[in-house]
Amino acid sequence: MILVAGATGSLGRLIVRGLLERGDAVRVLARPSSDYALLQQAGATVALGDMTDPDSLARACEGASAVLTTASVSKTGTDSIEHVDLQGNLNLIDAARTAGVGHFVFTSTLRASVDSPVPLFRAKGAAEQRLRESGMAWTVLKANAFMDVWFPMFVERPMLAGEPVTLVGESRGRHSFVAERDVAAFAVAALTHAAARNSAIDIGGPEALTFTDVVRAYEEGAGRPIPVRRVAPGDPIPGVPPPIWGMAAGLEQFDSVVPMDEASRRYGVTLTSVRDFVRGRLTAHAS
Repeated sequence: MILVAGATGSLGRLIVRGLLERGDAVRVLARPSSDYALLQQAGATVALGDMTDPDSLARACEGASAVLTTASVSKTGTDSIEHVDLQGNLNLIDAARTAGVGHFVFTSTLRASVDSPVPLFRAKGAAEQRLRESGMAWTVLKANAFMDVWFPMFVERPMLAGEPVTLVGESRGRHSFVAERDVAAFAVAALTHAAARNSAIDIGGPEALTFTDVVRAYEEGAGRPIPVRRVAPGDPIPGVPPPIWGMAAGLEQFDSVVPMDEASRRYGVTLTSVRDFVRGRLTAHAS
């Protein structure tokens, strides 16, 4: 049986669906207040609990052969990075080790480090370190920026509202943006591929693009030009939460190009291009 934490989030739901389609027995960790009914209907069992409640994690891990977590507050903002991304994941790792779990798959981020100045990346780095020292077989999925998060926030929202898209600086930073469904596919594959054990897997999309390139992909998909305005790094971005302003500025300070040919072939994951992702999103909006 596989325990999935963070299962009610968008990435977690994709992972649960992939595991169930493969025929795995799945238990999901869910807060009593969360929307887990569809996961039950799909065939998962539910362990009610909380990442900040070690006793509930001990119960959830009982009898699990593997644990996979995507738990994070980075999108919901309903708790704090300190409580969930740091202490919550440390609690879950400790509970899994005590329960005798054989394999732990942790969804992290490409630039996670205990020395990072970014709180989320620092929390992920600390959890990675605890996992490597746990004695369990481990896999760390080091995912690049998600198309599903950044594109709707920066391009789709203003575009659909008839407003200009706001880009930061000159938008020269090139990044291998990745679709959540592809990260989910790597997570599912990691549980059965020997190469994934005691290994960190860098995950990006099939191409490295700037935000200017992303806007062009939306123009191509929509068949019309999209007006663009620019702000200096760190300045307010209309319609975007303030905590994201610094992260957006940071993306202009470096390139994150992830070569994916070998990993895609090894784990059998066909990666989603930005243009295919955009076409799918625009089709969904039009329906």
